[in-house]
Amino acid sequence: MRNILLLTDFSDNSINALHYALKLFSGSSNIFFVLHVEVANTFLTDDLIADGNKSIYDSLVEKPKNRLKKVVSDLEAASKHENFNFEMLVDHDVFLDSVNQVVASKDIDLIVMGTNGATGAKEVIFGSNTINVIRKVTCPTLVIPEDFEYTSPKEILLPLDLSDSIGGNSFKSLLTFAKTHSEKLHLIRVKPNDEISVEEQKDKEYIETHLEGFNYEYHVVSDTPMDHVVNSYTQTHSIDVVALLVQKESLFERFFTGSSTTEISKKLKVPLLVFHV
Repeated sequence: MRNILLLTDFSDNSINALHYALKLFSGSSNIFFVLHVEVANTFLTDDLIADGNKSIYDSLVEKPKNRLKKVVSDLEAASKHENFNFEMLVDHDVFLDSVNQVVASKDIDLIVMGTNGATGAKEVIFGSNTINVIRKVTCPTLVIPEDFEYTSPKEILLPLDLSDSIGGNSFKSLLTFAKTHSEKLHLIRVKPNDEISVEEQKDKEYIETHLEGFNYEYHVVSDTPMDHVVNSYTQTHSIDVVALLVQKESLFERFFTGSSTTEISKKLKVPLLVFHV
């Protein structure tokens, strides 16, 4: 049984991500912790003043609690034939602090969330909360793009940076996910030149060890920006999920902050699955 943390800010994006999780884990036993974090400056300036005669408890607790009850009720109705358990969590804290506390206290195996993209900026796929969770919460995270309709993740793309290793625990976790939910894994080693890197030399050995009996493709691409490789590959292949093995100051940092690879986050149209090294 997995412990899965579902994050919601009550937006359509987040609700869509919650229902994606129900479909993804259909047929298995899971505990879903559904967390809403109320931002302090929001409820102090809006709710307390607007509600006037109502108690502080009603203003700060009851409103989000009642909204979350409705969300969980809808999730239970949508999964009434599944072996799912749901637990509601409402917190008034700094968003990242709250998420980290729940991950630790509930022994979370996976976080699922939508993309809280900026209003009026359709080209911005990944909002600040989403970016911060992936960067600063050391837990596998699945991010569902806006308006994404559930598709079984049959084919997964894993782009590999020059220093990414497929011999570690992060890759093994990804492989476990792939063998459970998908049919094929695409691996692309992207490097800045034609020189053979240390990790590239190890790839064959690791692939023969870990991917025996599993359908996969392996490619090496040189002198091409990572965002071009990922965007081109997802357009020419039936990719359902893009996965990343995250290292500090490595592919992940450039994926979101580099001048070229930032384009991936603007154009990615399939879920992103992140594992931390």
